[in-house]
Amino acid sequence: MSDQIKHECGIVLIRLLKPLEYYQEKYGTWRYGLNKLYLLMEKQHNRGQDGAGAVNLKIDQPAGQKYFSRHRSNKANPIKDVFEKINEPFIKQQEKDPELLNDPSYAKAHLPFAGELYLGHLRYGTFGNHSIDYVHPVLRENNWRSRNLTLAGNFNLTNVDEIFQSLTELGQHPKDYTDTVTVLENVGHFLDEENQLLFRKYKNEGKSNQEISECIEEELNIREILERSSRRWDGGYAIAGVVGHGDAFVTRDPWGIRPACYYADDEVVVVASERPVIQTAMNVRANDVKELKPGHALIIKKNGKITEELVRVPQTRRSCSFERIYFSRGSDRKIYEERKELGRLLAKTILEKVNYDIENTVFSYIPNTAETAFYGMMEGIRREMDQVKKSQILEMGSDIDPVKLDKILSLEPRVEKIAVKDVKMRTFIADDDSRDDMVAHVYDVTYGIVKNGVDTLVIIDDSIVRGTTLKKSILRILDRLHPKKIIVVSSAPQIRYPDCYGIDMARLKDFCAFAAAVELLNESGQTHIIDEVYKKCKEQQFLPKEEIVNHVKDIYRPFTAEQVSAKIAEMLRPEDIEADVELVYQSVENLHIACPDDNGDWYFTGDYPTPGGNKVVNTSFINFVEGNAGRAY
Repeated sequence: MSDQIKHECGIVLIRLLKPLEYYQEKYGTWRYGLNKLYLLMEKQHNRGQDGAGAVNLKIDQPAGQKYFSRHRSNKANPIKDVFEKINEPFIKQQEKDPELLNDPSYAKAHLPFAGELYLGHLRYGTFGNHSIDYVHPVLRENNWRSRNLTLAGNFNLTNVDEIFQSLTELGQHPKDYTDTVTVLENVGHFLDEENQLLFRKYKNEGKSNQEISECIEEELNIREILERSSRRWDGGYAIAGVVGHGDAFVTRDPWGIRPACYYADDEVVVVASERPVIQTAMNVRANDVKELKPGHALIIKKNGKITEELVRVPQTRRSCSFERIYFSRGSDRKIYEERKELGRLLAKTILEKVNYDIENTVFSYIPNTAETAFYGMMEGIRREMDQVKKSQILEMGSDIDPVKLDKILSLEPRVEKIAVKDVKMRTFIADDDSRDDMVAHVYDVTYGIVKNGVDTLVIIDDSIVRGTTLKKSILRILDRLHPKKIIVVSSAPQIRYPDCYGIDMARLKDFCAFAAAVELLNESGQTHIIDEVYKKCKEQQFLPKEEIVNHVKDIYRPFTAEQVSAKIAEMLRPEDIEADVELVYQSVENLHIACPDDNGDWYFTGDYPTPGGNKVVNTSFINFVEGNAGRAY
């Protein structure tokens, strides 16, 4: 994706099911779990570059000794910074007494991050606040172990206001108005209630306070806590948590919007946001890694018992299709094939756009994340061209001209590496204002392979969100090659509506498709539609979210997808370039063909899986009309 957007965070949870001595003897180090945590976080670094954090819990640590350890970072390379902090005590111990460093009993008693439970997080900050306070895991501390709670998640809720209000009605005074703090206090409240309920039960039975604490730790009902706390949650989430005595969980939204996978054997339980990172880190097959079912929670009790339990009634599956198109690592076999299919399904349309003149067409991709879709596109183009060749050969009949036959058979699409990225330069380190200038220097082009004023240059991208990078940088870079025409192909459909479940796409005015539709309304004398939609949105602004309808769809209704694409191309084409510019977008129908099991398409269609989504899109439209730059949720 050439446009920069903030997207899904990454989570890792590891529970060692054996004593640390077991891993020291079998694997040569008690740091087996810590090493896996580092590997799983590094393999998911694509999911968060604004911050990283890790927590470790020592189970059954004696009173008076610290049992939670945590490090977080919001520096430029947060994973590296976190693990440098984690390793500092080990380095000091190595210098002081190497034998004790390798003694699991000593390590658990004296060294931080020497325990059985690990929770890691990689953050993309959708709210633009890079304070360390917003970096997960977040802690809710208490002197009773079973009331301590740490959470890390990949989530956005559309109704933080409702949940926040419910907490204040309970008498709480949350320290911040964010979904992170709200969810932490929400779960923490029901954790406290469960503790109190069990305390009263065992107090009435005449048990001592110390005995009661042990009973609570054994019987704490994590499923009940999650079921009660998540009742009001509207959004997409995969939330992992650790309770101070040793219970752990990961819970997933009922629509399966946010991803979570896990692997378990008799030594370890591992949860992560993506399947292939678990396969790599644990050296296991794809079918050994399970998807956490929507509406369920994976619960790991202190005693090592593992269950997958129903927390909320599963709804129609609407898992995020952007995970398949772009966010998740392409090393997952299914995702790889789906991305290739997205490219293949565009082949016929692209050939029609160039009038099947592949002799004078150069095919390439930008950025590197579009490479897999590019492979699929070229497979599809070759298949289509094989049919063309076949027809041309059949037309010759029995009187075959060898020269003409050779020419037909030699016709192959011209595939070139056009845009070369300088790996030493990283665009994410720049702020938004200077990023366009950075991109102009990050990419260079391969000169001399495009015929000046003759060739059409076809470039595929994963998706086009705002189009600002295309307009201000990439199209100018490609125009240096002097093609007759540049066709930019998006393997994703037009992004028309805000996301509110994890991706930082909250403002309608940022989308080039929305800007194009508004421009078309203005040009065609249909500006009254904007006023009518605004009026409808205002009329339902204070209705319960369950009653709100997405009226923003009316903005696009008068126009075909092709008309919107043509207007986007016109608006994004810099005035000072020579080449004509055309945009080709994937269709929603083809997206569903390529990704049949992950049909969450609300940013393309406006069909939100939760009621809060309709509230967000209408609020976003109101903000657009009123010139309010604030977020819609």
